[in-house]
Amino acid sequence: SQSSAAASQSEQWLEQAHAPRQPVEVGAEPIDYGAPVVSAVPGTGESFAVLFIPRFGEDYKRGVAEGVGIGVLNSSDSGIGHYPGTQMPGELGNFAVASHRSANGGGMHVINEFQLGDPIYVQTADGWFTYRYRDLEYVQPSEVSVIAPVPRHDGVAPTQSVITLTSCNPLYSTDERIIAYGVLESWQPASAGPPSEVAAIIATQGG
Repeated sequence: SQSSAAASQSEQWLEQAHAPRQPVEVGAEPIDYGAPVVSAVPGTGESFAVLFIPRFGEDYKRGVAEGVGIGVLNSSDSGIGHYPGTQMPGELGNFAVASHRSANGGGMHVINEFQLGDPIYVQTADGWFTYRYRDLEYVQPSEVSVIAPVPRHDGVAPTQSVITLTSCNPLYSTDERIIAYGVLESWQPASAGPPSEVAAIIATQGG
């Protein structure tokens, strides 16, 4: 249900942007689209992004909504929650999100399987943000500094845009938190269409 809702939202944004669906030719020169467009902070419970993580499976897609309460994390329409007060996609600082590990859709069931350099794609109405996975750690549930603008460094001014994915660990337990970090590599406006890997997935699924 979460995947279907995310696919519908993604398709709606593609239609609105009249975006091309086909992958960019291999070897094509990258285009500099300038500074990312940062969306306004949404209202609590409002869906504002779709997360694509190929490492989690080619059919993996989940909606991201504002807030990390059960109304978002247990929702059949999203399952991924954005920590209020953390940055938006593409913004300097930390775009931090949370999901159940296995329950209620299992949004981050295989978060432990990330490999260095794996892409993490975030789609919004404004465009596409490509992050690259960098590292992973395990912390106590009380270690809220992982969602600081510079993770684990409270009070330090950020110099880059990062994404932080948080979930519970081990499986079927809430004893610890597993944290995955990525760094923004690039962005492209909605009118440019999705990154090539996502475009190939969309084409395969016929959406």
